[in-house]
Amino acid sequence: MVKLASARESRMYGPWRSRNQAEYMNAGLYMFAAVVLLCGFAAQLSREPKSGLVLLLIALALIMVVNLHDLSAHLAGIDYRLPLMEFDLQLALVEFAVPLVQSLGSLLLFMAVLFLFIQVTYVFMAVFLFIQAEKGYGYFKLEKHALNMLIAGPILWLLGSIHNSCQIYERADGHVQILQQTVHIPFLMGSLLLLVGAIFNSREQAGMLHHGIELLGRTWVWFGIIGSLLFLIGGLTNVVKVFKMQQGDCLRLEKLRGGAQERLIRERDGQIPLIIEEQRRRKKPAAAEEEPPLIVPGPTPYKDVLVGQT
Repeated sequence: MVKLASARESRMYGPWRSRNQAEYMNAGLYMFAAVVLLCGFAAQLSREPKSGLVLLLIALALIMVVNLHDLSAHLAGIDYRLPLMEFDLQLALVEFAVPLVQSLGSLLLFMAVLFLFIQVTYVFMAVFLFIQAEKGYGYFKLEKHALNMLIAGPILWLLGSIHNSCQIYERADGHVQILQQTVHIPFLMGSLLLLVGAIFNSREQAGMLHHGIELLGRTWVWFGIIGSLLFLIGGLTNVVKVFKMQQGDCLRLEKLRGGAQERLIRERDGQIPLIIEEQRRRKKPAAAEEEPPLIVPGPTPYKDVLVGQT
């Protein structure tokens, strides 16, 4: 379970007044999801492994929400101007691609766990027997897809972690880079462990006739527990990184490159005169209504003119 860890200055996690609180909520929600994921893997060793699958489904759903929030925050930071990605390649490969790829990986893992979970219910058994009679599908084919998705999901997580680690720093100081690495390395190692555990589990189940929850062997569970601990460590360091980044001028963050920052500022400044002109047009009718009537002086009496001449 991984998320985007970027040092970009252009990000908008919420409305202007509450964007800092929204970023803290994003980091806190990821930590909660990491704890739930760890509990889900640990519950597989208990007498009620089905409850562990429910926890895994909750954790994977939360991480999808977190990654989609990361994606929308960085798109909002550039005012959803996607053409700016042509000038800054890292914006496309990291801030856009990483949360998207990791969301897809979470979705695949969610579907894999869901397939294994619903096979223990009697309702799905009746529906699946009907599908088997109509189209020739059966438990073995669905379980095979579930095992394949257990491998495909961590592959996407690992790909996203590699992209996340390949960031270029031009303006950020050494403190920011150290904080970034303390987040990237646990995410990368945790994704790799989940992938290795899923591959070993698939090879172990190849020669056995297991179904449902029995397809999740002890090897996959222990690799998942260790990987979840690494995800939790990465989440803790991510909270520290977010706290440091919220301190204002204490740390230098990365701006857009390749002229994208200047282009974004120029396009934003180009909208300001239009707004001011629109405000002036709205104020003109109101000013015309409130303008007091002009007082026209009357004719001066002849007597006052003679007195003034003397």
